[in-house]
Amino acid sequence: MTAPALALVVVFLVIPILMALRVSTTGWDGTGSPFVAADAAPVGLEHYRMLLTGSGLIGADFMTAVGNTAWYVLLVVPLQTALALGLALAVHSPGLRHRAVWRTLLYLPSVTSAVAVTAVFALLFSSQGVVNALLGAAGIEGPSWLLDPRGLLHLALGAVGVGEPGWGGRELLGRPLWDWLAGPSIAMCVLVLLAVWTTSGTFMLVFLAALQDLPGEVLEAAAVDGATGWRCLLWITIPQLRGTITLVTMLGLIGTWQVFDQVYATGGGAPGKTLLTPAYLAYSLSFGQGEFGAGAAVAFLVCLLTLAFTAGHRAVVRLVAGRP
Repeated sequence: MTAPALALVVVFLVIPILMALRVSTTGWDGTGSPFVAADAAPVGLEHYRMLLTGSGLIGADFMTAVGNTAWYVLLVVPLQTALALGLALAVHSPGLRHRAVWRTLLYLPSVTSAVAVTAVFALLFSSQGVVNALLGAAGIEGPSWLLDPRGLLHLALGAVGVGEPGWGGRELLGRPLWDWLAGPSIAMCVLVLLAVWTTSGTFMLVFLAALQDLPGEVLEAAAVDGATGWRCLLWITIPQLRGTITLVTMLGLIGTWQVFDQVYATGGGAPGKTLLTPAYLAYSLSFGQGEFGAGAAVAFLVCLLTLAFTAGHRAVVRLVAGRP
């Protein structure tokens, strides 16, 4: 009975993964067959060695992409989780009128084309865009948002007269140490806002479903005991949503490591490669430079990174929950 479904999984998932794994150990350039030595010279684990040590231009680009995405993950996941929970609590409020309308409006960004939304954000945050116009009206000179590669931490330290430390030029995995620590670029912050705005609606529905399943007796008993407002939220509601919060943060973690559309629509990593992500690097290497072997290796390393962070997330959740 399950044979047809299993056959589909094997043909369209397992076999392509194994084929891509084979390609990642070759120097295939996209011509001929990747399974013929004359068309794809075997290189073993050379691509993985180069990427993991940051050697060469491809290795340095991979480490840059990992650093950019790490900042992206650290900002997007907490912000989108907090905003989604806040929106769910707001639209779940019994006193809110036209709740169905509000839920629809808040969910719309999640089903809008990512490229279209990115184009709108590019217009809003352009040098002559609405955001800079509003800042100018308040007497503040706005930056060239999507063209500014400066890191936030670097700017914050510079504002108090602290420049790049002497040890910042030392290399770590093919990249200066200061580049790892300078923070997300101003351009990356725009993508963070874009991601939070477009994903919070989906996670809002997840939280909303969980809120609707909470037992009313518990909340009523808490109200009788005097737990109202913020006290009820912090000590009654949120602890009961622990499983949903775990699910949302895990899905956010997986999704943020695979960001591609927004990077592609904003110029492919510019400015100064501060928007470069592993997913876009894999695409660029494969279809832009003909390095299909290196591109496949990047894709597998992204998969391993995602699995590692997911496993770490599960371990932290179990530790906090006091479970073995």
